[in-house]
Amino acid sequence: MSPPAPFWKTKTLEQMTPAEWESLCDGCGRCCLHKLRDADTDELSFTTVACHLLDLGTCRCGDYAHRLRRVPDCVSLTPAEVRRVDWLPPSCGYRRVAEGRGLAWWHPLVSGDPETVHTAGVSVRGRAISERAAGPIEHYLAEWPGRAPRTRRETTGKD
Repeated sequence: MSPPAPFWKTKTLEQMTPAEWESLCDGCGRCCLHKLRDADTDELSFTTVACHLLDLGTCRCGDYAHRLRRVPDCVSLTPAEVRRVDWLPPSCGYRRVAEGRGLAWWHPLVSGDPETVHTAGVSVRGRAISERAAGPIEHYLAEWPGRAPRTRRETTGKD
């Protein structure tokens, strides 16, 4: 008998337990980067400037439990919010599952290793600056946060 399919393949976002929901976060930190939206065109631009709560080494929030109180514009993701916003990176586990794409090979739930998100080059580790150290964020525009990461073949030479 084969093992049961993983929860992200059998449940909708709404059916997931809180623990399952939280585990969809791959720890890349891309959603914690500041974004700029043009007031005239509504065009979204990504930056490499991170929220001051983001630990740039681990790519995890330094005060996750209190983040909404400490950072008033921090977004608490819900299934509806995941489907509504346009700024989640294409690599985001929440977005991928909502779009029916499943999780990427480097996602910790697939690889079994929280470091693969970093070794695959998906995370902001070594690529971001804290908002406390940055100057004007428009000086830190970048396209990679909004692009899909390399495939496993491009990263490791394997499928």
